[in-house]
Amino acid sequence: MKTGYAPVNGLEMYYEIHGEGGTPLLLLHGGLFNIDLQFGELLPKLAETRQVIAADFQAHGRTNDIDRLLTCPGLASDVMGLLEHLGLEQVDVFGFSVGAGVAQHLAIVHPDLIRKAIISSASFQKEGDRPENAAVGEMKVEMIAGTPMEADYLAKSPHPDLEHLQVLLDKLGTFNQGVPEWTDEQIKSISVPTLLTVGDNDGLTLEHAVKVYQLLGGDVNADFVGLPVNQLAVVPGSTHFSGLARTELFRELVTGFLDAPEPAKP
Repeated sequence: MKTGYAPVNGLEMYYEIHGEGGTPLLLLHGGLFNIDLQFGELLPKLAETRQVIAADFQAHGRTNDIDRLLTCPGLASDVMGLLEHLGLEQVDVFGFSVGAGVAQHLAIVHPDLIRKAIISSASFQKEGDRPENAAVGEMKVEMIAGTPMEADYLAKSPHPDLEHLQVLLDKLGTFNQGVPEWTDEQIKSISVPTLLTVGDNDGLTLEHAVKVYQLLGGDVNADFVGLPVNQLAVVPGSTHFSGLARTELFRELVTGFLDAPEPAKP
């Protein structure tokens, strides 16, 4: 494993590089998580057959915080800076939750940077969010006391105190305000082969996941019209926070999708 810090947008963005071979796979974690908490069990299995790059977002893991809100465009800009720092012109991307929002942004706005995208547990439009999600905007450090999220923050952060942890919670509470509201036409325009995954009891509705999949050309009788390039997986027995707990299932989903032959160009 190689580790480093990329100077991007005022951050010292922590990253790790595992394995070798193939198109690099970029892993983007969710809010309040980090490389280890989100991908710790899955990453070694993915790195057996390809190079995997994982990064900690602003104020997460080993990456410092700056006087800037957490927004999808801002985090996407950080990721683009990281790719430039590493000299990478194109990657596969696997984003979960907040990281999936960033993956959406890259696939829609900067598709030239992405070969294939895996977008897990993130809505494309606010209509897909469940009303309970509003509780994220009211989170206090006392609510996560004694959890792995608190312990990892205090152990790894350049700002290892509860005051800065509350600042992170406050920024995550306003994250959705900076998430683009993608139109149906923008979703339809996605040219990057995409795998959508959603837990069967996730923070977004199954109806929304199916709608997005339909906009991407899915939900057809493929025996007669052929399999779409895009895919949808509903993960059984899965909540938002336990979204990647099915390690073997996700290994098969991710590697199977990434290793499938790319469709012929029209």
